[in-house]
Amino acid sequence: MSLKGLIQKCKSGDIISQSEVYHLFAGKLFAICLKYSKTQEEAEDNLQEAFITIFNKINQFQFKGSFEGWMKRIVINTALQTYRQKKVLNLIEENYPEEVEVEVDENEISLDFLLKIIQELPERYRMVFNLYVLDGFSHKEISAMLQIAEGTSKSNLSRARLILKEKVELSQQQKNAGLF
Repeated sequence: MSLKGLIQKCKSGDIISQSEVYHLFAGKLFAICLKYSKTQEEAEDNLQEAFITIFNKINQFQFKGSFEGWMKRIVINTALQTYRQKKVLNLIEENYPEEVEVEVDENEISLDFLLKIIQELPERYRMVFNLYVLDGFSHKEISAMLQIAEGTSKSNLSRARLILKEKVELSQQQKNAGLF
């Protein structure tokens, strides 16, 4: 059955079609949840909540644009809503250099290491970094989504990049020194 057919059946409340859509997209959407969640358990909860929202609002999907993109937006919004409800989103305005460039020798640093150090960022920096760098949102969009000033978004992105740069440089120094 085509994706459009599955979506139509989901709109009519067909549980088997909903299960099929879940199995088609759960892996990709879970990866997004992991980017915006502190733990795997939190990511699992966010994925579950997102799919509840997806199936509750599937009648709003009008086949304009990508279904996967529509679901991705719901997943990100679900994770951000969870984050805001925890009341830990105390982003503060900081004055850091506007742009910090991080040069990475792809032969020296693994993707797993990069993902690990991104996950280790303080939550306020990780959220902005993921939204801006990995998902392509503008600072204006991020400020609306996180309910912060655009300047705060820019500042937190700069701080995240600085932290990542320091960790990459430290890793490269340790590798060059034969420490690991």
